[in-house]
Amino acid sequence: MDLVLIGEILSGLMFFGIIGFLMMGFPVAFTLAGVSLLFGLAGWAIGVFDPSNFGSLPGRYIGFMSSEVLVAVPLFIFMGVMLERSRIAEQLLLTMSKLFGNLRGGLGLSVVIVGAMLAASTGVVGATVVTMGLISLPAMLRAGYDPKLATGVICSSGTLGQIIPPSTVLIFMGDMLSGINSQVQMEKGNFAPTPVSVGDLFAGALLPGVMLVVLYSLWIVFKAITDPDSCPATPVPEAEKRGLWREVVVALLPPLLLIMAVLGSILGGVATPTEAASVGAVGAIILAALRWRLSFKVLHETVVATATITSMVFIILFGASVFSIVFRLMGGDNLVHEFLTNLPGGTVAAVIVVMAIMFVLGFILDTFEIIFIVIPITAPILLALDVDPIWLGVLVGMNLQTSFLTPPFGFALFYLRGVAPSSLPTSAIYRGIIPFVVLQMIGIAILFAFPGIVTWLPTVL
Repeated sequence: MDLVLIGEILSGLMFFGIIGFLMMGFPVAFTLAGVSLLFGLAGWAIGVFDPSNFGSLPGRYIGFMSSEVLVAVPLFIFMGVMLERSRIAEQLLLTMSKLFGNLRGGLGLSVVIVGAMLAASTGVVGATVVTMGLISLPAMLRAGYDPKLATGVICSSGTLGQIIPPSTVLIFMGDMLSGINSQVQMEKGNFAPTPVSVGDLFAGALLPGVMLVVLYSLWIVFKAITDPDSCPATPVPEAEKRGLWREVVVALLPPLLLIMAVLGSILGGVATPTEAASVGAVGAIILAALRWRLSFKVLHETVVATATITSMVFIILFGASVFSIVFRLMGGDNLVHEFLTNLPGGTVAAVIVVMAIMFVLGFILDTFEIIFIVIPITAPILLALDVDPIWLGVLVGMNLQTSFLTPPFGFALFYLRGVAPSSLPTSAIYRGIIPFVVLQMIGIAILFAFPGIVTWLPTVL
């Protein structure tokens, strides 16, 4: 049998083998690296892989660790964790629930708005879902909300940090797509390719993020009209109405200033994402101090949480690098290239298939696992087919947001299950998220039909 064909078959088996081991519960980073090494050794024995190619790994790792762009990741994580400790989310939720409480669906709208603001100021999904679950879920259930609607609103709003800047997923994708786009353009003979920056990806993701907020809000309004018993009003006592607007200003102003400082400086070209992340981290410390929440204990917990989350993400990235080398050099990229380019329907069909694969993988894998595995394999082919890299990155980001929402392994569902009362069945959480997954798919379809929603703002800026 032809050695090229054997290599392609081995690379395909390796991909599905990794998925199988992950579904059995093995650690992600070690599965990626371990299974890839085993298949690499098998390929070496057959003669389709040269193990000396692993010599490029140290250079890759040093490149990751010295990348100025990726330094923004731990800084944004630090900012998010510190803001969680400062209880800014708690004050926002309580204040917004008073502001909208007199409306049917008002509590649900409050959760969506606060979720969007926390996404724009932290981008840490787990902390947002847990915080809103602890504060909003009991209040919504006491108010008589349908448990399915309450849990669906909290989970979906908590994952807005995946698409609304400053998203750590968009930072990694921006860094990856920048290198891939440059390589593809040079292969086409363009030795001065237009760079793809994280700032461009942030600008492209802003309007789609707002669109999701609008879709979530419209669904709540629809439920309030067609099924008012599912989201009743919660009138605010007259005593609590006094000084409400002052309370709103105090709750809204700090996060709004932080959002303007971080996102405004990036989109305005005043600062790089890394510089803006530094401003955000310092701003989060200042906010914690102003709320009398800053202490050595809080700072220690924040630093430990930041180091833990950052280490988890980067060790997955390191493991994915081993997979990428073995898969590509055994001919896996040729296999994928032939499959995508020979699809009936051309570029449109290729993008749809890649999005469908990512959506299905979202049922069983985490967001970072998917981008580190799938993007290096598929992005070079799609960009070679003249797909806009910013549009592709935002489309992937919104698609991967569903990986936090889709049963049975959606992480947002696990986060909420961990803080929800035992009387609330898990089935209610799973059933409640279904309408919001459908809204996500509608959002993806809108971006697919109208790519200008993504590309307009980066072009203007």
